[in-house]
Amino acid sequence: MGWLSAGDGYEVALVDGRVAARATSGRAAGRQLKSLPRALRDHPEVDRLRRFAEWLDRHATACVAQVDAWMVSSLPVPTGLLARVWPDEAWQVALRDLAVVGDDPDEVGFLRGATEGGELRVVNLDGETVRLSPRTVTLPHPVLLPDLDDIREFAAELGIVQRVEQIHRATWQRPEDLDPKATEVREFTGGSFRSRFALAARASSLGYRVSGGYSTARVRDGGRTVEASVWIGEPYWEDTVETGSLTWHDQDGRALPLRQVGPVAWSEGMRMAAALYAGRTIEEGKNA
Repeated sequence: MGWLSAGDGYEVALVDGRVAARATSGRAAGRQLKSLPRALRDHPEVDRLRRFAEWLDRHATACVAQVDAWMVSSLPVPTGLLARVWPDEAWQVALRDLAVVGDDPDEVGFLRGATEGGELRVVNLDGETVRLSPRTVTLPHPVLLPDLDDIREFAAELGIVQRVEQIHRATWQRPEDLDPKATEVREFTGGSFRSRFALAARASSLGYRVSGGYSTARVRDGGRTVEASVWIGEPYWEDTVETGSLTWHDQDGRALPLRQVGPVAWSEGMRMAAALYAGRTIEEGKNA
C-alpha cells in the first residue's frame, strides 16, 4: 500500500501492520517519522488505516484457522482453490511449506507456490522442485505421513518453517494392546488448577471449545466426525479443579471404545489432554 495524504505536510501508510507517517515538506521530507505526530492521531485517514490493519489481522487469523482445519481433517482441497487464493499474502503465509500429497499418496512435497493455471510448485523429498496438477491435494495430518521422522529431518535441512503446525505437531500413536472394553484414557488425569475458570481459560487459549464441563476437539477422521473430550469441572465451580479422563464420542454422542478411535482422532485427543495437563499447578518441591 502506498502513502496517502493526511492533512498539511504529512502522508500516512501501513508499515509492518502499523500506521506510520512521513513528512512531505521541510528538512524531514520523505523520511518516515519515529512516531505518529499528535496532529494525526485522530485524522480520518489514520483511523481508516487502523481499521484496515485490524481487518488484515483478522483475515490472517482466519486463513491460518482454515488451513489448520484442512490439515487436521486431511480434507481434499481443490488445487484450483489453492491457486486462486495464493496471490493473497495471508493465504501464502498459512500455506507455504506445508507438506502436500497429490494423486500418489506416497509422494510428499513441500508447497512453494501455485500458478494461475492451477499447478502447484513443490519440493519433493529428493530435493527437486516439481510441478503438480492433480484435481485435489491433501494437507495430511502428520500421524498419517509415512516416515515422519525422515520428513522432519529433511525439512530441517531445507530450513522449512510452517505457519500452521504440521510436521512438527506433537503426535500420539494408539497402542495395539488396548482393553476391548476400555472407553477412556486416564494418562492425563489429576492435573490440578486453582480454579475451573483457569482451566477453561487455558482450554480456550489453546483453541479448544469449552462446552459444559468439558474441553472438546472435533475431528474428521476416516470419513466420520469424532469428538474428543476432557473433563474440566462443572461450570461456575470456584474451587480447585483437576483434569479428568479423555474420551471420544461419535456424531450421535455415543462413547467409542478406544480400539475404534481412528489415528487422527486419537492423536488430536491426546494432544489436547497433554496440553491441558501441562498447565497444571505444580507444588514446590514436587516433581513435574
